[in-house]
Amino acid sequence: MGASLKDVAHLAGVSVKTVSNVVNNHPHVTPATRERVRRAIDELGYRPNLTARHLRKGRTGIIALAVPELGNPYFAELAGAVIDTAARHDYTVLLDHTAGRREKEVLVTQGFRTHVIDGLILSPIELETSDLLGRRPDDGPLVLLGEREYEAPYDQIAIDNVAAARTAVRHLTGLGRRRIAFIGARRETARRPAHLRLRGWREELLAAGLPCDESLVAATDGYGRWDGAAAMNALLDRGARPDAVFAYNDLMALGAIRALVERGVRVPQEVSVVGFDDIEEGRFGAVSLTTVAPDKQAIARLAVERVVARLTGTSGLRPERIQPGYTLVTRESTAPHTV
Repeated sequence: MGASLKDVAHLAGVSVKTVSNVVNNHPHVTPATRERVRRAIDELGYRPNLTARHLRKGRTGIIALAVPELGNPYFAELAGAVIDTAARHDYTVLLDHTAGRREKEVLVTQGFRTHVIDGLILSPIELETSDLLGRRPDDGPLVLLGEREYEAPYDQIAIDNVAAARTAVRHLTGLGRRRIAFIGARRETARRPAHLRLRGWREELLAAGLPCDESLVAATDGYGRWDGAAAMNALLDRGARPDAVFAYNDLMALGAIRALVERGVRVPQEVSVVGFDDIEEGRFGAVSLTTVAPDKQAIARLAVERVVARLTGTSGLRPERIQPGYTLVTRESTAPHTV
């Protein structure tokens, strides 16, 4: 049988209430007492009963994270950051996979697991505002991640995708690149997440005094490596030879690089390539990938903190739209034109 709060209190020479205050990180404990209690906890191997703690508050101690594709390294890395952050708040994370399908995104927001979870963090692809308004049967915290903006009463966390895309294109124009392709546009673009990055591509080209050559926009059916390679090959096949590529994400950028190399095009000398997401895989290719790096740690921290704040009543009533930062990470896939 494990040690109890009473055992810790007896060894530390303090009250059970004081031990509880230390375990729950309450501020009104002197540093000396806090250290004495922590030594007793370590000596006895005491572990708080988190389940009981949550149940006393009418909660399960579980937050759900629903993402469109667990096989995408970006979402895997984001999930890891959310799990680590939630653990610091004594929460467990339940992962859900929507495959980017509207019906599954609607299902997870309708509260079919309200008896299991305390709150939901969702990265939607196809979800509409109408799905969010009037279809949720419970009032549990919901935090939305990603590019799309919703006129809905929920917290939303996303980097400025237009500005981030402009940063990527500005980097390429600063290298003297003039025919910059965009890979990753989807059909019905206005309803898809890629439209903000495509908009940033257009805005920055116009700001640089360059034409927005729509023949350099490659539509795809998905966002994976094969989609990037197929889009790159399609551009080359129709004679729309770019001198640079800005891809919707790193996976597509890596696919584009593979297609270029297989066709004898030198990267970055003839064609520079920029991705988006800063997944770990992009750092270890034969040509390491220049990319826009969203602050995934900040996204995870803010998402979990918003859920916890709403559960504990420390958050204001009005929903917030929060923009974490991003950086451009320059690697070997971009360089001045040297044909």
